[in-house]
Amino acid sequence: MRHLEQELVTLRQDVIDMWKLVISQVANSGDAVLSFDKDLATKVSMREKKVDAYELKIDSECENIIALHQPVAIDLRFVLAVLKINSNLERIADFAYGISRVLIANPTVILDAEVISDTKLRIMIDQVNKMLAQGLDAFENEKSDFAAAIFSEDYQVDEINNDAAKIIANYIQKNPDRAYECLQLIAAFRKLERIGDHCSNIAEEIFFYLDAKVLKHAQKI
Repeated sequence: MRHLEQELVTLRQDVIDMWKLVISQVANSGDAVLSFDKDLATKVSMREKKVDAYELKIDSECENIIALHQPVAIDLRFVLAVLKINSNLERIADFAYGISRVLIANPTVILDAEVISDTKLRIMIDQVNKMLAQGLDAFENEKSDFAAAIFSEDYQVDEINNDAAKIIANYIQKNPDRAYECLQLIAAFRKLERIGDHCSNIAEEIFFYLDAKVLKHAQKI
């Protein structure tokens, strides 16, 4: 195996390993919010540095491959896509960390179960987890059509986020004493919505890598 090929194999595996870690971070942060599990939230917080270490390692690998081997065609697209996927995964992990901090920084906050249900928080969490896993599946199996579904699912996440803001605002009007807790819930929704956006960014990079198509600022499939 050529040296470049070996480095590309190593890079691919490192991205997959980071991806799986980020999936775990998002799933755990969502479960922590739904169950008010502060120990689980702390676990997410403690693993944040591991995600950051992966990001730096993958960035360095990409830079070395470009500088030393000057890849072309699909190899170059792969490395460039990985650079952006890596950045998006790190940002997703940051939002998962931010969700966990809601519980760590506010240990007395208990969100109303009825509000959680009405705002479809659980559905939104499941949706972003699904999108993140679909992205990994598309990347591992080199199937751009697997990534296509992510775009429509991101629209669904956006709709839930918009509806949730109205529901929470109405709840605060009726229960002003719970305003602080509801504001924490809005923050969690916003972070989940941003995770969905980054999943869409990742899907764009998968299309770029596999099909040489640039979807940024274009009508999504």
